[in-house]
Order: sequence, then structure tokens, then C-alpha cells
Amino acid sequence: MNFLLENWILVLAAVSSGAMLLWPALVRSSQGAALSPAQAVQLINREKAVLIDVCEPNEFAAAHVAGARNIPLASLEGHKSLPSNKTLPVVLICQSGARAGRAAATLRKLGYEKAQVLGGGMKSWRDANLPVEKSAA
Repeated sequence: MNFLLENWILVLAAVSSGAMLLWPALVRSSQGAALSPAQAVQLINREKAVLIDVCEPNEFAAAHVAGARNIPLASLEGHKSLPSNKTLPVVLICQSGARAGRAAATLRKLGYEKAQVLGGGMKSWRDANLPVEKSAA
């Protein structure tokens, strides 16, 4: 006990550094970590997850995940193509994952508690050699 009192600065530094190391993990767990392509496929197959591509229509036409619905990020709120069952898992996809992250936050505010992002976006999907479609021009 005497050591703690005499070296309170060291103890404070140790506690502070430990808190800083744990903070990113706590934030990630509250927001839901990004899914790998394999995890996304498991959600689709096991829990009937809905795939939503939040890219612009021209990006969606160029290439998208097979079976995905296109709902651009700007028109996401209140879109008629959103699943009516808010308990279904929703996997959000974009080119890199950035727009999908914003879309997931929006959907969680709307009550879709299982809205998750495909980490790495279309690039990670392609890198995993998973099916990609192109829309007719």
C-alpha cells in the first residue's frame, strides 16, 4: 500500500494507458465490428440476412454482390425496399465500407439492430472470389 501512495503518478499512468488500450475494443463492440465476406455469407445462409448496396445506381450497375438490393445512401431513410422485419440481419455494402458504415448507423437509429457492414466493401468481396453481378446497361 505504501508503494501505491509513494508512486501514485506511476499508478495513474498505468491505469490511463490500460484504459486507452481498451477504449477501441469497447467502441467497436458497441458499434458492431465489420463483417468479413465469410461471416456475411454465413449470415445470409443461416439467418436470411438482407444485402443492401448503398452505392449510387451507376456504381451498382457496374458491379454488385449477387442478390443485393440497391438503396443509395442519400435515399436510405424510409426507402420502400428496406425490409419491414427490423429483426432480420442487414448487411450493408459499398465500394470501400465507408458509406456502408454511415448507412449502418442510420439503420440502427431506425430500429434495425442487426445492421452490419461488410468490411472492405466490394473489394473484399471480390478478393474472396464471391459472386458479383453486373446490371444490364
